[in-house]
Amino acid sequence: MRLIMITPAKPGSKAGNRATAERWKSLLENAGHSVEVVTEYRGEPCDGFIALHAWRSVAAVRRFRESWPARPLIVALTGTDIYRYQYEYPEDTLYSMEQADALIGLHTLVADDIPADFAGKLVTLYQSADGPESYPAPQPAVKDNGFGVCVIGHLRDEKDSLRAAYAARLLPEDSGIQVFCAGKPHNQDWQRKAEQEMSENPRFSWLGELEKAETRQLMANSQVMVISSVMEGGANVVSEACRAGLPVIASDIPGNVGLLGKGYGGYFPAGDEQALANLLLRAEQTPEFLATLRNQVGQLSGHFLPEKEQAALEHALHLAVQRSSERR
Repeated sequence: MRLIMITPAKPGSKAGNRATAERWKSLLENAGHSVEVVTEYRGEPCDGFIALHAWRSVAAVRRFRESWPARPLIVALTGTDIYRYQYEYPEDTLYSMEQADALIGLHTLVADDIPADFAGKLVTLYQSADGPESYPAPQPAVKDNGFGVCVIGHLRDEKDSLRAAYAARLLPEDSGIQVFCAGKPHNQDWQRKAEQEMSENPRFSWLGELEKAETRQLMANSQVMVISSVMEGGANVVSEACRAGLPVIASDIPGNVGLLGKGYGGYFPAGDEQALANLLLRAEQTPEFLATLRNQVGQLSGHFLPEKEQAALEHALHLAVQRSSERR
């Protein structure tokens, strides 16, 4: 099939939507399709259309439906679609969901938080990541200098990006925990907050936006990754940590629980830096706890294989084709 995929993230962007679009393009081309990734859509012909983001891509969804009403449409739901925009901008967000022949959700609990009428066209897709062989060896000077905690992702409200830094302030003086945050600030306010935190908190370092190889080195140097988001659609960095064997300490939101499972041992209440500090200290001081988390992410790593993500994409495409043919 000749497919067009739209993403709000422009070429060269390190935003998650762009990385997802480029990865899906590669996986779909592996399956024999041709895929064009665009940031604007003017009604060009194609055999099927994939929209990343229900709300941000609604203009393209409308244009596609007006131009090609009988052709298959897939809409991938982001965290902000599910947990914010369907309530703040219901007309546009729910229009995209309703018009889709197939919806893609990135964790297993998405069905709980979208209208029940759409459950029948929802496909759960785990985003894939490279395996441990793709990660460098830890840098000895870094690894031997305390207990490294990484936080990876753009600095923004949804990520609650400085929660690990605030937790680090609560640690006892003899703790060796150091928090390293990698990500581009969403705006000047976030840049100011990160710079101020670094100047006041000796346990915190903000590294800015890193290249892929630098991010992997940071993960290799770390003993734990924190994902403290208050809203997630299913973060690819969780997939990466699981595939790399890096223990995760995560906020107990659906987007994390839907990836790591309800029985995972490393959750804390979203926004609660004292609970996060307690977990970090436990990970640092209790080797058995850290080993349990490492074992749990290792058991989950098989969910995040590229061939499984490709199979889920093909399933969504098959469902969309089938449902669109029923509408004719």
